[in-house]
Amino acid sequence: MIDINKDTKVYIICPAYVKTGGPELLHQLANKLDKMGIDVTMAYYGTKEDNKNYRNKNFDIYIDKAIRLEDIEDNENNLLIIPEVRLWFLKKFKKSKKCVWWLSVDGIYTNVGISNCIKTYRIKRTIKMILKNEISYSLNVIKKADYHLCQSKYAMEFLKKHNVKNSEYLSDYLNKSYIENSKRQEEKENNVVYNPKKGIEFTKKLIERTPDINWVPIINMTNEEVLNLLLKSKVYIDFGTHPGKDRIPREAAICGCCIITGKRGSAKFYEDVPIKDDFKFEDKEENIDKILEKIKICLENYEEQNSYFEDYRKEIIGEEEKFEEDIKKIFKIQT
Repeated sequence: MIDINKDTKVYIICPAYVKTGGPELLHQLANKLDKMGIDVTMAYYGTKEDNKNYRNKNFDIYIDKAIRLEDIEDNENNLLIIPEVRLWFLKKFKKSKKCVWWLSVDGIYTNVGISNCIKTYRIKRTIKMILKNEISYSLNVIKKADYHLCQSKYAMEFLKKHNVKNSEYLSDYLNKSYIENSKRQEEKENNVVYNPKKGIEFTKKLIERTPDINWVPIINMTNEEVLNLLLKSKVYIDFGTHPGKDRIPREAAICGCCIITGKRGSAKFYEDVPIKDDFKFEDKEENIDKILEKIKICLENYEEQNSYFEDYRKEIIGEEEKFEEDIKKIFKIQT
């Protein structure tokens, strides 16, 4: 539980200009807190002097209060909500209470300058040593946080493993456009959709084995194009790392796709990807035949296989209400 009072200013730290799932979620939280009567402002890092429209225009629907990170009032009564990819901000602000929101777990591997180290060190073993030291440093830094929020069960288990206490579950919800448009009736085609940014090395092996399947990558598409593709497709696969409770599997499911995933990251937790276990496979060579067989079953017996995802879709539809309930439990305004 996070105690605040009527005079507390809440700053949600977010990258400027960016339109991805993480920043959208940060804006969604700001919107809900604002509606609760909490004084909340988005504080953007990475701002440019020649572009003062810090917020991506797609997020204008959520909140209008925006400042630069440098303009945060750092005092004992205020609260900063910091995404896990910027852990070092815990040391930057000395006075305010600080909460880390773990929108992913794997971000800890890149959030303290590893990329800069890699540019300097070329030997693989040296890089591995750097990674180990950086992770240790990160775990040390997070002790400076007063609170932790976890977007996934995967993140909850990660913090538990490293003896990080004072954490609460606060997930997310899909943009309403997906929920509303999912009611559109589209004729399904035998498409198997995948994201080239998610586990592409293993996915390539599946594609090479099945030239008879119509594989469709999500690449260089607008939101509307992705939506239309998912609405007319039968299967979505994702053998990526699942660093958090990913959105695309949920977007695909709500659009009527059968979902097949690996077991990495959040995908191994039923709480994060609540689908039957026989739709989840470890991304190993020995499983390729089983995966391809499952894909073909979904294509050939779509109506039957699709019915197994109805509970998943009901959960997705109820996510916003659950998000609001959890926020009210977590943020307590002291009078």
